[in-house]
Amino acid sequence: MFRALIPSPPLSIALLVVWLVLNQSVHPATVLFGALLAIVVPLITKGLRPATVRMRHPRTALRLVGIALHDLVASALTVAHRLLMRRTAELRPAFVQVPLRMRDPNGLAVLSMMLTLAPGTAWGELALDGSVLLVHVFDLADEAAFIAMVQQRYEKPLMEIFESS
Repeated sequence: MFRALIPSPPLSIALLVVWLVLNQSVHPATVLFGALLAIVVPLITKGLRPATVRMRHPRTALRLVGIALHDLVASALTVAHRLLMRRTAELRPAFVQVPLRMRDPNGLAVLSMMLTLAPGTAWGELALDGSVLLVHVFDLADEAAFIAMVQQRYEKPLMEIFESS
């Protein structure tokens, strides 16, 4: 019964938290509507999800959230500094092909969100076989270092979370 009503508890919790943060209120009506959304949205989008998500290694997931938040803030500050100081002539925008070992569609979706949310990077395209990710980078200093960063900081923990047995 519980699984039929709430197919993805982590998604429902995340939706409720995001709703409350966006509304900046814990008024009972806001909480009630957020809870309703947290139940209804996963139910109507269940068919859109590529596979059932099995959360493995929650400590790794928490550590990855911390890393992603740190990188998001650092990237935002760097991009803002470059734009505000009008150092756009020094920018080196580029597309980078990042080889991937991860194949889990949920892990790839999380990777795409992490890269797209961080100012200065944007998910470009995933090869049909899922082996290469094309990423646009706002200011690329070292392609090899960027590839290694994506693989070590994001792909490796995501593989541990979504693909390890």
